[in-house]
Amino acid sequence: MTGLRPSTDATLLGLLAVTGMRLSEALHLDRTDVEVPHGSLTIRQTQFGKTRCMPLHPSTREVLHQDACFRDPRWPRPPTLRFLLSERGTPLTVWRVQRTFVRLSHQSGLRGATARSGPRLHALRHRFAVRTLLHWYRPGADVEQRMPTLSASLGHAHVNDTLWYLSATPDLLREVPRHLDTDREEEHDAD
Repeated sequence: MTGLRPSTDATLLGLLAVTGMRLSEALHLDRTDVEVPHGSLTIRQTQFGKTRCMPLHPSTREVLHQDACFRDPRWPRPPTLRFLLSERGTPLTVWRVQRTFVRLSHQSGLRGATARSGPRLHALRHRFAVRTLLHWYRPGADVEQRMPTLSASLGHAHVNDTLWYLSATPDLLREVPRHLDTDREEEHDAD
């Protein structure tokens, strides 16, 4: 054992949470796709076959850099070019990641000790979409104008595909009426 698993799991789950990537996209990231110095990810193996580039927040860049620094001495010549590696230096599998997520969900109390259902990894994409909207609504940004950006970040071909990821969370339900009230006031002032 190389001790790589905890670092890899934390990096993967964090990456999914802050980018909204699909699990398969994260698992297919090669070392050349993760450009820490430039602060970007190139996502090549997408659901719709389109490559997209995603900017990285400095905190995400730092975590990816730390993960690579921890991984590289353990696997200086891995049998794969994938960025995220298993203990054996091989690519992570969807099954292994999902099993780990279920185990962590039980340990953290997100699932009951004997629960067969609970949160899913895919919910991180939904959370990313809602958090992005909140980030835009709070300072009063034009969310409708920015929706294509969110769609592109999620790798969707159409904005309508992104709407399925938006859940009516309490925070979002508080922000939307405020934004609508501001729009109505601006329209009234224009009359």
